Amino acid sequence: MIDIKRIKEDPEGVKAGLRAKEVDCDAQIDRLLELDGTRRATIAETDAMKAEQNKVSKEIPQRKKAGEDVTPIFAQMTELKAKIAANDAKLSELESEYRTLMLGLPNLPDPDLKPGGKENNEPLRYYGEPHQFDFEPKHHVDLCTDLGLIDYERGTKLAGSGFWMYTGMGARLEWALLNYFMDEHLKDGYEMVILPHMLEYRCGEVAGQFPKFADEVYKIENPTDDRVHYMLPTAEAALASLHRDEILSEADLPKKYFAYTPCFRREAGSHRADERGMVRGHQFNKVEMFQYVLPEKSDEAFDELVTKAENLVKGLGFHFRTVKLAAGDCSASMARTYDIEIQIPSMNGYKEVSSVSNARDYQARRGAIRFRREASGKPEFVHTLNGSGLATSRIFPAMVEQNQRADGSIVVPEVLRKYLGGLEVIEKK
Repeated sequence: MIDIKRIKEDPEGVKAGLRAKEVDCDAQIDRLLELDGTRRATIAETDAMKAEQNKVSKEIPQRKKAGEDVTPIFAQMTELKAKIAANDAKLSELESEYRTLMLGLPNLPDPDLKPGGKENNEPLRYYGEPHQFDFEPKHHVDLCTDLGLIDYERGTKLAGSGFWMYTGMGARLEWALLNYFMDEHLKDGYEMVILPHMLEYRCGEVAGQFPKFADEVYKIENPTDDRVHYMLPTAEAALASLHRDEILSEADLPKKYFAYTPCFRREAGSHRADERGMVRGHQFNKVEMFQYVLPEKSDEAFDELVTKAENLVKGLGFHFRTVKLAAGDCSASMARTYDIEIQIPSMNGYKEVSSVSNARDYQARRGAIRFRREASGKPEFVHTLNGSGLATSRIFPAMVEQNQRADGSIVVPEVLRKYLGGLEVIEKK
């Protein structure tokens, strides 16, 4: 969440920053400032009454001993106790509204981002050249069906629209991609974790996905108690809570993790003709990178994650571009985001395969994730960053389409061959 001190010191600047993200929170900010003032005044008044209550309570035995009539004092204490109870109830309501409003505010975008939506996204660099064919290329759905890589019909039969099933060499090719990603992260010193695929609500809240996007996930109710879990939409939702409510030492940082998970999302795209197949779906595989870092190392960590994502795509031999997102195209919880976009020939344009983002201290404040400075001994909030490394549901169709040959076979990228027993070409049996 945004630091309340920042809101109080520069409310108009905060409003302007959120408007750059195409979010109008002016009324919300004004109400927060009003609540903060009322809340602080109520706390001060209640503390004063409790101090008076304690003071008088200690005096009553002495007054009794001195023969004084303490009946009026008891009446005053009864009245004071009722006022304290009323203030505590009022404070509970204020705190609840205050917390709800604070959790509902998106993160502020970094000041160097262009305002507005995706129309203001800025391509920063290109790698390689667009793929050219000297024959009529096929769509990845047709290639995957002809080569027996994916069974769309049985995937739909098993789970409904928006699902598919990898078969035979397709399943092995998908797993080869995941192994390639994981090996590269291990080589770079990242720690691998295997996460639960069902999470509690607090995880989504810390990551900044809840409460705003709580209806876009698959919820699971426990029949034996009142707990409600949800299927993780991305490993970030779990990784952001690994050190929730902890105070790390300065020497602990940076912490670099990665995790493979299937990802589950209710929203599965626009169902346009050029999005048929596996470009959008309710379940897909992804390897996610995540870092906890010192605030002064935040930008350096972001550049590292972007470079790692780019290198993974380079290793597969794809032409791609790196795009700096405008403020309004960044997700609610992120201060800045770069997308790595590749070409899927049948879609006549670029599609994001990795999204690298810096949340600054936004997620850490929501999850009370801090570190203790060695010099001062004071706790401070960490910065959190995440990056796809990578999502296969876009990589797989791009790989199949770009590496197809005129006879309908597919050339296996060189970096994946060691996971497939040296196989160089997938041909129709």
